Amino acid sequence: HEYQCFARHRIPPDMVVIAGVIDTTTNYVEHPEVVADRIERVARALGDPHRVIAATDCGFETTSGLAMVAEEIVWEKLRAMRDGAEIASRRLFG
Repeated sequence: HEYQCFARHRIPPDMVVIAGVIDTTTNYVEHPEVVADRIERVARALGDPHRVIAATDCGFETTSGLAMVAEEIVWEKLRAMRDGAEIASRRLFG
């Protein structure tokens, strides 16, 4: 996984990482615990949870010619990201 490179190659202290924790190409809705785990792994690799922002992997309309993710699924994925970020925040910040 790409996040592991942050443990080996430190980024400048004034930078943050916007971690793609939601797959925008499938109709599978990630469980909030899975999202939280992804956020926490990036935070551990960086060594500072204040420098992690949860995001989607990309936009939801980026696969030209392929079937798009249904709108109701998009909203469920975004809710899962919000809920996962809340779980990760509680674990990381107490």
